Amino acid sequence: MLIGICGSICSGKHITAEYLVQHHGFLRLHLPSDAQLLSNTPEDAKRLLPSVTDQKGTRGLTFPDVDSLLDFVTKRWREHWVLTDIHDETTLELLLRRPFFLLLSIDAPVSLRYQRFTNRCTTRHLDPMPLLDFITTNDIQLYGSLNSSAPTTPGVDGRPSHNPGIAHLLPRAHLQILNQYTSIPSYYTFLSSLELPSPIRLRPTWDAYFMTLASLASLRSNCMKRRVGCVLVSNSRIISTGYNGTPRNLTNCNEGGCERCNNTGRAGGVGLSTCLCLHAEENALLEAGRERIREGSVLYCDTCPCLTCSVKIAQVGVKEVVYSQSYNMDEASRAVLKEAGVELRQFSPPRSGLVGMGTSYQAGWEDLGGELVVR
Repeated sequence: MLIGICGSICSGKHITAEYLVQHHGFLRLHLPSDAQLLSNTPEDAKRLLPSVTDQKGTRGLTFPDVDSLLDFVTKRWREHWVLTDIHDETTLELLLRRPFFLLLSIDAPVSLRYQRFTNRCTTRHLDPMPLLDFITTNDIQLYGSLNSSAPTTPGVDGRPSHNPGIAHLLPRAHLQILNQYTSIPSYYTFLSSLELPSPIRLRPTWDAYFMTLASLASLRSNCMKRRVGCVLVSNSRIISTGYNGTPRNLTNCNEGGCERCNNTGRAGGVGLSTCLCLHAEENALLEAGRERIREGSVLYCDTCPCLTCSVKIAQVGVKEVVYSQSYNMDEASRAVLKEAGVELRQFSPPRSGLVGMGTSYQAGWEDLGGELVVR
């Protein structure tokens, strides 16, 4: 497994890498640093070098380019590696092609990152650059050169070309972490909850795979009350998919086709007898037909089926229902399915997207044991 980490200056890229090294046996890999790309002077380059260079035991293997790095890792992909030097789209494209690669992006509020940067400079006996210069340097890193005097990189013909920045790389991360933590132990505790080295993050289990497809199906829903999607499966093969919305040839719900769903004063689960929308489960069962629903079929739904759908699920012979989000009829549905011999199980895939919101923070890391470990 190779975990790549990218992010803004002093967001916590290297402390995240060190967590993987210390707690999960990862080894660090390096590509040429981008510090020179962001600095006009040698002193700025020293300021921008990550704090990990001040620590012992953080050395790793350095490669001249991504091709040689990938050649090395491909032969040892079952081992654990971490890389923080991802600065351009070409490098990322090559990495993303490999089934053993996982990309994390790390970010933090700029005021917190500047405090970390100031602490880093103090540790190195350097004067920190002013806040405005830090913000400008940060903008160059994220969005590329802002003016003709900004640092440039050599082009293919030897002439200077502007650094394009990494902002367009960050949304491609499999997991985006907002690092607002006040101490390294609290941040490590948070990271442990993410199970970053889990094989599921590289190749989802069948449960995670089909639940993701159910969530994707829900995006086709036109129901004004709630988007729901499901997938009907037999022997790990898809029989049919479904999402909720008005029947064929009727006006779509989101265009006013269902009066009940467009009544904003009516709560979910109320007045279902007047609803014109077919539920995701109903659509999937109708699409499959009774003759295609084989023994042992499993229904994956991103929301627990309602009572009406549970009765139909029991009737057609589905043997298991796996859902992600709860609904206000969970217990009634559970009772019906249990009596019919249908297993009902909740499954939530590993967290993805942006995580780390809602945590409080103070400027800077805590000074642990007399050693300021700012990244």
